[in-house]
Amino acid sequence: MSNSLDPAVLDAAIDNVHRAGMPGLFAEVRDGDQVWRGAAGVADVATGRPVTADMRHRVGSITKTFTAAAVLQRVESGQIGLDTPIGHYLPKLVPGERGDAITVRMLINHTSGLAEYLPYAYSSLKAFPALADTGPQSLDDNRFTRFHAGELIEMGVTAPAVGAPGATPGVYSNTNYLLLGQLLEQVTGTTAEQYITRNIIERAGLRDTELPAGPYVDGPHSRLYEAWFGMREPPRDYSVYDMSWVSPAASLISTVTDLNSFYRMLLAGEIVSPSSLAQMQRTGPVISQWGKTIDYGLGLYSMEGPGQGVFWGHGGTVWGGGALAMTRADGKRQMAVAVNLQRWNRLDSSGNPQPHPIDDALADLYRVAMYG
Repeated sequence: MSNSLDPAVLDAAIDNVHRAGMPGLFAEVRDGDQVWRGAAGVADVATGRPVTADMRHRVGSITKTFTAAAVLQRVESGQIGLDTPIGHYLPKLVPGERGDAITVRMLINHTSGLAEYLPYAYSSLKAFPALADTGPQSLDDNRFTRFHAGELIEMGVTAPAVGAPGATPGVYSNTNYLLLGQLLEQVTGTTAEQYITRNIIERAGLRDTELPAGPYVDGPHSRLYEAWFGMREPPRDYSVYDMSWVSPAASLISTVTDLNSFYRMLLAGEIVSPSSLAQMQRTGPVISQWGKTIDYGLGLYSMEGPGQGVFWGHGGTVWGGGALAMTRADGKRQMAVAVNLQRWNRLDSSGNPQPHPIDDALADLYRVAMYG
């Protein structure tokens, strides 16, 4: 296994992603006590302001690891049963037979069969996953919309099921994690955001990480450019956006340094107990929102290169922004990467995303960062 951390190779790899068309990106790679931080491109295409590696960033569904860890803390305390039906806790939100059949575990690992609510909340996305029949108009319409978790959950629960409870492959759905947020509120008597802040973020000493209450990112940050498969030209800036559309599923703001610190502590058994971590690392097949099958556990998924060690972490996207954080099982090699453009692939005549040079350049950066 190669463990080399070569700054020149990493510098070249991150520059290549920018040259391939990414406006700006930044990253931190750790190998034991060695740390490399790098950035390439601009945080603002209009002014040319450069990105820097210490910027705060919307990291999307990386939030799910934080939420899953918070639930597992309450499992350890005895307040939540991992295999207890969600209807036991939230009978009004998931009523009847499904409330009895869907367990807390099924929500965390996306095997509940509950549909994604986004196509119902965003009118121009109602044809999803038929991308050619979607559009970005409702992204503008909802920039300052304050969604309520209950109404979003109802959209997902009343929509046609995407699978039977517990069936595999699971289907990735933000509805699951909004329900977990409501579960945390039910058992702790405080909001999920407050509980996660006090018991995950602050306990881990993450000074630049927060679940935002408003639409702005405080501190140094990049603009976030959404292309929506070439339908926004030039891409639209969505860095100012009310994140109640995803809340404890994907609203987290963090830095690449904080993300690496969090995952190192998590895999060392310092966020949840070793037995809870073992539960998080029990994976099964889950179909992502973009149709790829991933090995998903409880708020974590795994990646492995040929002949290399297993890495654990999560990726995430929001409108315009994305991030990926992966940590080797032994905690020594880590990577966190943040990008400020999303859905850069145009669609072909069949409505499928076409390959883009950014894809290969990012894959190469991930390979170099994770495996040396």
